[in-house]
Amino acid sequence: MEEENKMLEEAAGKLNIVPGTRHFYWVLFKSTFLISAFTVGGGMVIIPLLKKKFVDEYGWINDKDTLDITAIAQSLPGIMAVNASIMLGYKMSGLMGTMVTILATILPPLITITIIAFFYDLFAHNYYVQLILKGMQCGATAVIIDVGLNLVNKLFKKKLLLPILIAVGTFVASLCFNVNPMYCVLVDAIIGLLLLRDPKYN
Repeated sequence: MEEENKMLEEAAGKLNIVPGTRHFYWVLFKSTFLISAFTVGGGMVIIPLLKKKFVDEYGWINDKDTLDITAIAQSLPGIMAVNASIMLGYKMSGLMGTMVTILATILPPLITITIIAFFYDLFAHNYYVQLILKGMQCGATAVIIDVGLNLVNKLFKKKLLLPILIAVGTFVASLCFNVNPMYCVLVDAIIGLLLLRDPKYN
């Protein structure tokens, strides 16, 4: 935990942002709000967007944190985007960070749904709106694939057989045998608990 806090402080320092200040919470809120606003195509879309912003750009969390957030958010009940934002906010700044990221995550869809409710007929049957949504879904798919390939590449670079087998096995189970992702994650969690205790897997 101390190492994580140190990493966050160092990364925030490079951006001239002091953790726990109003400016820090504003940046956290603004970033999460914008990510939520462009999460089109399902809850999984938020994961690559969170990685691009908080891992690649800010450096507030690392790739391992992203994988942990993905696994836990996917296996817990509720909306995946909200689950992910809760864990992200808590990791950043405890309870206050959680409240900030939850609010930032639910506001964009709340605003959008409210507007659509008032102009339902226009949005539901408008040809151009449908084309825009299709284009955004294609883009979201590309972003997910990009981040997925990057994480897989890093996994293979470590040349550790067991994590590779777990990743390949999960992929095959989901794609070829249509196994529920929740069950895949739970099995992976048990395997990790039993077999990935060696420090070399960190």
